[in-house]
Amino acid sequence: MTTSQHDFVASHYAPRAEAYVRSAVHSSGADLDQIEDFVRGSADARALDLGCGGGHVSYRAAPHVREVVACDLTPDMLAQVKKAAAERGLANIVTQQAAAERLPFGAGSFDFVLSRYSAHHWNNFEAGLREARRMLKDGARALFADCVSPAHPLLDTHLQAIELLRDPSHVRNYSAAEWMAALARSGFSVTAIAARKLRLEFTVWTERTKTPELYANAILSLQAQASSAVRDHFAISEDGGFSLDTLTIEAVAA
Repeated sequence: MTTSQHDFVASHYAPRAEAYVRSAVHSSGADLDQIEDFVRGSADARALDLGCGGGHVSYRAAPHVREVVACDLTPDMLAQVKKAAAERGLANIVTQQAAAERLPFGAGSFDFVLSRYSAHHWNNFEAGLREARRMLKDGARALFADCVSPAHPLLDTHLQAIELLRDPSHVRNYSAAEWMAALARSGFSVTAIAARKLRLEFTVWTERTKTPELYANAILSLQAQASSAVRDHFAISEDGGFSLDTLTIEAVAA
């Protein structure tokens, strides 16, 4: 099951790689500013960008550290990251294909683990977090940023449904409580949490993943039929745009 899911994710994102490098949502944001501040002044450090996608974390971190390893399941995504890093003159970014749950590095190989908009794709969430902890030296730091699910089951069900219709590689957006518990079990001590809202334009959101028209219309139908509680929480607009909750979590390897 693990191998087949990993293969599915890699093949699903191969034709979408360039779109993620160019994505405005992925290439900007206060969370990226926070990540850059998080690693600033660490010239001797080695950082792991776990589930790097289009490489935007790597591009921000690279000027401040000795080396960034951009790690992802999808070879085509890594090829795009390597190309973009070269174009930006970031020679200290190297790429590595691997699953978050099974990383090919020794324990304590990194001073930072950074992961943004990746964990909701992991086949085994806690296994990925345990691997992230294994990568870090004792007392080293990690930062995880992702969209999170509201605690209420009604809102959670809506979010997971539209995410899966839009992207069949989606596994789960976890709640803040699920994140905190999983991090603690995986050997992390949380030091800071920043909650933000992420506004998504419907057409851009679905075109980036090449969502078939049938499923895009199904999402619009779910939104149209949603209760006022759902529509209000996600700030759903008439054109299908909506807002997601995000968390940026800073943690120490305990």
